[in-house]
Amino acid sequence: MAPSDKFSESDRQQILAAIKEAEKNTSGEIRLFIEDDCGENVLDRAAFIFNELEMNKTKERNGVLFYLATDSRQFAILGDSGIHSKVEKDFWHDIKHEMQNYFTEGNFLKGLTSGINMSGEALKKHFPHHRHDKNELSDDIVFGKKKN
Repeated sequence: MAPSDKFSESDRQQILAAIKEAEKNTSGEIRLFIEDDCGENVLDRAAFIFNELEMNKTKERNGVLFYLATDSRQFAILGDSGIHSKVEKDFWHDIKHEMQNYFTEGNFLKGLTSGINMSGEALKKHFPHHRHDKNELSDDIVFGKKKN
């Protein structure tokens, strides 16, 4: 089953709505990449995808990648250097913990939407949304290819 087949159209719309809602709170840019198998260290893979999606090219370096490998049951939240220059070391801890609780139950949809919403709230302190903010990165979910 391809990674995209694991999420219904309704699921995808709910995730996109969560991204749009979270970005109303912050100038941060949120992206989601889903594939079936990570095949390597999850943070290395997320960093590779982060660069492939050119998330390091935002004006404030405040892009956030949610990376999920459904079959290998791994995920990561990766923020750009602008975020890490302003936040405490364990900034993502509560969000990651919340997501992991839902993922353990097999509820990827709730884990993703909850984590995305929480990140928008958490980022607004350091990167508040401004009236003239421009959506610098696509909100579309990116699905990796099915691995054989």
